[in-house]
Amino acid sequence: MNAYDAIVIGAGVIGTSTAFHLARLGARKVLVLDRKTVGEGTTSQSSGILRTHYSVQENVTLAQLSWDTFNNFPAYVEDEEASCGLVKCGYMIWAADDDKLAPLRASLQGQQAQGIALQYLDARQAAELLPIARFDDAALISFEPEAGFADAYLVATSFARAARRRGVTVKEGVSVERLLIENGRVSGVQTTAGRFLSDIVISTQNIWTPELAAWTGLTLPVRPERHTVLALEGPQAYTFQMPVFKDLASKGMLYGRSYGGTQMLVSEGVAGETLATPDTEQGDVSLDAIVEIGEQVAQRFPSYETAGLATSWTGVYDVTPDWNPVLGHLPGVEGLVAGFGFSGHGFKLSPAVGQVLAQCALGLPTEVSLAPYSIERFSTGKLLVGKYGSGAVS
Repeated sequence: MNAYDAIVIGAGVIGTSTAFHLARLGARKVLVLDRKTVGEGTTSQSSGILRTHYSVQENVTLAQLSWDTFNNFPAYVEDEEASCGLVKCGYMIWAADDDKLAPLRASLQGQQAQGIALQYLDARQAAELLPIARFDDAALISFEPEAGFADAYLVATSFARAARRRGVTVKEGVSVERLLIENGRVSGVQTTAGRFLSDIVISTQNIWTPELAAWTGLTLPVRPERHTVLALEGPQAYTFQMPVFKDLASKGMLYGRSYGGTQMLVSEGVAGETLATPDTEQGDVSLDAIVEIGEQVAQRFPSYETAGLATSWTGVYDVTPDWNPVLGHLPGVEGLVAGFGFSGHGFKLSPAVGQVLAQCALGLPTEVSLAPYSIERFSTGKLLVGKYGSGAVS
């Protein structure tokens, strides 16, 4: 019998988290479908940075809830052998005396109002934590000790394994061809492996969300955007004890972390290359991009002026007009719930997002209000715009 209590489309970190939480909340028969394998898509391209720093307060709440999960991951998924690969090194963010200074101060005050532990540092204190960097132009520096980075692929596969233990069926290599709708209500999906029935469908299709738009006729504002990530081999160690950084004073609002030994993983936090069609295949990393990012790194980390390129890759974001996700019911199709448009935030928020999508789908009160994340905000103008402008630090 191909009938299920709920069907989840997509087995990335959001989809597997949603499936786990559906089962945890009592859904007895849950199906997850993915065109590839668990965590193979954009999840595998994540830089893995974890922070609660956001200039959009709603995101701070989701990040707080998610951090609690990451910090207690084996217990949360009830598997002593499970790991999210957490490195708790802290998160340091700073701004110069420019247009980012007031927004940073306001964002930090918002975090503190929500009970998040922060430290304000002077240049000397910052250099003690991140000695390979210079801070002479920093007008405001903050450090969030309860932050760091983890492994998105490990998290997705751990959620999938925990979901399977609770009876969830995960079918890999199965593509959804269309949504089945009867009398304005979802009734299942047609796939390359046949028809599966359910009156609850949760789409976590990420950059493939335009397929959902085609199946439903809904306008779902999301575009695939490719970003370049570099691993630079420098002359000085960037240890796992040194914090993740966000440099609002740099042209590209650089972010980075240790990649082990003397390597730095680094990328820009601004708009990337818009793709004509969804594609997770590796794009070309241009010499111009390497030079542009490298010059900014050298300005902040002087010894990295002589750094070499250890490796590089591209990651694809599913970006909405305000760089924040759509979460919850979609209009016109009863029983259809979606989570898309994470714009680089998906991994950081994945435990909490999976929980609220599952709660929403099952008709339960959600841990946080999904009203600010509704798709209607794009027509009403109530956008979730970050204080720093377009980019993944919203």
